[in-house]
Amino acid sequence: MPLDPAFAGRVYPPTEPYEVGREKIREFAAAVGADHPAHHDPNAARALGHRDVLAPPTFLAVLMQRATDPVVHDPELGLDYSRVVHRDQRFAFTRPVYAGDVLRLVVHIDSVKALAGNDVLELRAEAREAGDEPVATIRMSLVSRTA
Repeated sequence: MPLDPAFAGRVYPPTEPYEVGREKIREFAAAVGADHPAHHDPNAARALGHRDVLAPPTFLAVLMQRATDPVVHDPELGLDYSRVVHRDQRFAFTRPVYAGDVLRLVVHIDSVKALAGNDVLELRAEAREAGDEPVATIRMSLVSRTA
């Protein structure tokens, strides 16, 4: 059954706070081959003007995956996740992500549309630091393939 376009505009509650840890940044950087010292060594990061270890730009994909769980498992939306493929993901930063940041994401469904017989779900998450300071906007596109 096709997804209902009326879900466009739905906003999900903020995620639980996520404290960005140095080791998590280091592990992610190693996994994606980001070998710049600013991703691993606080002194190297500070020498470049950063306050702590700097997360690679795609680090927020980890938080986005968790943040979209309520969307993909929303019984009202009716998304069959076994038929979903990841289409696209983009990051727009207000500022870098550092070790020690405490982030929350709010996920929005920007659009639900049909494309070549499939459903396309466009999601956006606003990442904010504990004091409501904007950090980044993450956009993700998912395709639900027809049976």
